[in-house]
Amino acid sequence: MLRVLNQALNHLEEWLIATLIAAATGLIFIAVVHRYGAGESIVLSRWAAAHGMNWLATLSMAVFTFLSELDLSWAQELCIYMFIWMAKFGAAYGVRTGIHVGVDVLVNQLSPQWRKSVVLFSLLCGALFTVVVGTMGLKFVMELYATDQVTADLEAPRWIVFSAVPAGSYLMCFRFLQVAFAFWKTGALPHHDESRVEGIEIDAPPEPQPSSPAGAAR
Repeated sequence: MLRVLNQALNHLEEWLIATLIAAATGLIFIAVVHRYGAGESIVLSRWAAAHGMNWLATLSMAVFTFLSELDLSWAQELCIYMFIWMAKFGAAYGVRTGIHVGVDVLVNQLSPQWRKSVVLFSLLCGALFTVVVGTMGLKFVMELYATDQVTADLEAPRWIVFSAVPAGSYLMCFRFLQVAFAFWKTGALPHHDESRVEGIEIDAPPEPQPSSPAGAAR
């Protein structure tokens, strides 16, 4: 049962990160096209009218009218919030997969017993720090929930935006404890292979065949 719940949490974590970064990237692209499209279309309309291309001037003006009527002033704010949520859950994903940057030169010089103690201590410190941040964030979110504060452009309740702090911090704390427990039992830490890309498998090069005596003679 615990294994199934852990796998479901892993998939939810990965899909949430991928969905947020894809949606934010797409929204930024649309906002940039909208911003420059409106400005360039009116410039093109004036240029076409000055050169007697009435059909192009009319078309460009229609494009300008369409784009100017679209209100995307909220896009930047929404993208910021999506990247905040993605970063908080991405930090927990980093603990689980071992992609966080760490300096372990001195730790690796210790004896196995001392190294295990130091690594466990650092993992538990990470769990303590994230649970403190999560608790403080939860207290702040509960205080915001009792108010009517909304964001500037989206006019969304601010407590929803700041919920990323306790949610991501508690998940990161869980990942620290999960890694610490696995390290205590097996002595292994999650490791990320920088040369491997998920979804792309590279076949190993074929081993060289020993040349036959006849081939060597030739």
